[in-house]
Amino acid sequence: MTAPTHEVTNQAPPLVGHDTSADPALRAAVDREGAGWALDEISELGRLAGTAEAQEWGRLAERTPPVLTTHDRFGHRIDEVEYTPTYHRLMETAVGHGLHAAPWADDRPGAHVARAAKFMAWNVDAGHGCPISMTYAVVPALRADADLAATYEPLLTSTTYDPGLRVPSTKQGLIAGMSMTEKQGGSDVRANTTEALEQPDGSYRLTGHKWFTSAPMSDLFLALAQTAEGLSCFLVPRVLPDGARNPMHLMRLKDKLGNKSNASSEIEYDGAVAWRVGEEGRGVRTIVEMVNMTRLDCTLGTASGMRAAVVQATHHARHRHAFGKALVDQPLMRNVLADLVVESEAATTVAMRLAGATDRAVRGDDDEASFRRLALAVSKYWVCKRGPVVAGEAMECLGGNGYVEDSGMPRIYRELPLLSIWEGSGNVAALDALRAIGREPESLDRFFTEVEVAAGADHRLDDALALVKKELSDIDEIELRGRRLVEQLALVLQGSLLVQHAPSAVADAFCATRLARDWGGAFGTMPKGLDLDAVLERAFVEMG
Repeated sequence: MTAPTHEVTNQAPPLVGHDTSADPALRAAVDREGAGWALDEISELGRLAGTAEAQEWGRLAERTPPVLTTHDRFGHRIDEVEYTPTYHRLMETAVGHGLHAAPWADDRPGAHVARAAKFMAWNVDAGHGCPISMTYAVVPALRADADLAATYEPLLTSTTYDPGLRVPSTKQGLIAGMSMTEKQGGSDVRANTTEALEQPDGSYRLTGHKWFTSAPMSDLFLALAQTAEGLSCFLVPRVLPDGARNPMHLMRLKDKLGNKSNASSEIEYDGAVAWRVGEEGRGVRTIVEMVNMTRLDCTLGTASGMRAAVVQATHHARHRHAFGKALVDQPLMRNVLADLVVESEAATTVAMRLAGATDRAVRGDDDEASFRRLALAVSKYWVCKRGPVVAGEAMECLGGNGYVEDSGMPRIYRELPLLSIWEGSGNVAALDALRAIGREPESLDRFFTEVEVAAGADHRLDDALALVKKELSDIDEIELRGRRLVEQLALVLQGSLLVQHAPSAVADAFCATRLARDWGGAFGTMPKGLDLDAVLERAFVEMG
């Protein structure tokens, strides 16, 4: 009998049977931000996300991308996108657990915080998160028209997932999307050329080309188009009240970097029927709340991706041995992993603080609304910039094992650059932060009030805060220095939150590296003297 030639040893076991929400930073933030009542719900979804079954849904949805059929066999235009059944399982789960617009129908304080934590925990597939996020974000914009909101908001907040093309008002639940960007303008939506012509019955007809419309099989879309008064916002259904298909022609699906499970399309409005939302000529102002909500989800999604990557890297390092030790016990690897944990925890903490600010702002807290105005732009810029770097380093911790598709690491790595681009790339986010400082000075006052809660607790934070205030006092070429300023603002906010709420080991490591700059140009360059054991424990997960 010959000896086996393919005995598998020294490989980490699959990371299954765990609770993806069992992140101490996340759970503490949920409680702190007023949603402690939802911890059991969050754990329920986190345990589902950690199962082999749910992870397989995500894998299959990614491996079987949607297919566009523009015409039926007789030549009739149908513009159908077919998704794999596992995509619908993902959507059904997300909607059923209230990850979409459900918080808008929930009067409990902390409802938006609970939803944010679930959004982070349900990390098995990024693609279906796009229509989930847009459905969440559409509600505050739609409220600019009381009649439209009264008709559609109850269906948008329903926890029933009801796919298929039918008259929206006849369905049990709706999914929403948005169509803003055009090929000649991108983020400069005021350059849009799509035209909207008013009809005698008060509706409009839209004609034009949209460069990116994700999830094109959604039931409703918010779109921007030009009227005689300027750029305006419109509600565009896929199916009209009489059952006819609205003439929204899907030209192609984008072959994009990132997830494949979600369809991103180019569309043509060929006289599509629409109803105006908000004031004519004030489309950007109307849709800005939708943009802000999706910016929040960009930050939450990046923090979630970071956490998933770091947990995967740490799990691998605990089970993989090299040079006589487990990787996690190798000093240099410990430095790398602990550095990644610090970055991940800072992202999670600030993202959940923003979820709390959102929750209180929608309930009428003006101070929290002012804080969120600047803090969201600042954090969207910085956290989303850090995501791809964290994913790349975490993948390297797995070596060749992380470079293959089956590890799941390439999916995280490909996805995270999107979140820095979506809803305003780096320069747009940085300039928006400067705009908030210039036009709404109370937002900067509230920002500093938040940061200064931790004043005196760590001299490195105090020094960094003094430095950024000095930088802000110099307005010379401020746009040229925009990224530098916004990065500094993001770091002092993260530092303040960690000093207040994180274990001392995490806060000390952050202040020493990110604020005092005792750090190199790559992860794994933290100085000696830090409590790496306590930091690393934050990323250890237990499998059932």
